[in-house]
Amino acid sequence: MRFAGKIALVTGGLSGIGAAIAETLVRDGANVIAADIGAPADATLVGEGLLPFRVDVVDPASVTALITAARARFGRIDYLVTSAGVGRDLPFLETPLAEFDRILAVNLRGTFLVAQATAREMARTGGGAIVTIGSVSGARGNIGRAAYGASKGAVATLSQVMAVELAAANIRVNCLAPGPVETPLVAEMHDPAIRAAWSRVTPMHRYAAPSEIAAAACFLLSDAASFITGHILAADGGFLAGGLIGRS
Repeated sequence: MRFAGKIALVTGGLSGIGAAIAETLVRDGANVIAADIGAPADATLVGEGLLPFRVDVVDPASVTALITAARARFGRIDYLVTSAGVGRDLPFLETPLAEFDRILAVNLRGTFLVAQATAREMARTGGGAIVTIGSVSGARGNIGRAAYGASKGAVATLSQVMAVELAAANIRVNCLAPGPVETPLVAEMHDPAIRAAWSRVTPMHRYAAPSEIAAAACFLLSDAASFITGHILAADGGFLAGGLIGRS
């Protein structure tokens, strides 16, 4: 029960990596606001455990309503994980401007808006820990990731700026960069050819389970990582470390 009595906010908390993180936090004692665009519109923060709340991370008014509800219910936020995200596999020359803008809006603007609003609350109540969700596609020129990779690379840099500026407020910020993970978003983005390619170039030759990414995120949130901030942690089966990993 390492998170007993703690209050956590997880965007995208009802699906994929976000849901796995939310479930792990609840299992370890936290009350978790699962802020998700797929939550019921009339959801209210009543009770304990996993508490869905509808939010559009791109909309400042929606984010303000989320933080206001969290403050009214719990009085503080100890942890934030920004897992809300979208993506598509599109060649650079075939990426429509509208799609580029949509992906950057959710992945980057959404992270900025929620993290800024939450950090203000954390600074008011004595500090906290933030984990943003980046991607190995933010560190490599992966084919088809013009918009997605650009957004996640920016999230990594934003996270480091936040870590430096927020340290004085006792707020730690780290970025978790997963490799291939078995999530609904990945199922949409990865066709059989892409899956075969990822499995081939990842030294562990498999996709991660969402629970494995959740374990890394919760480590970064926990007191075990009390002197870790501004770090980009790749949970990627060795993908970023790999060079020539096979002869065929």
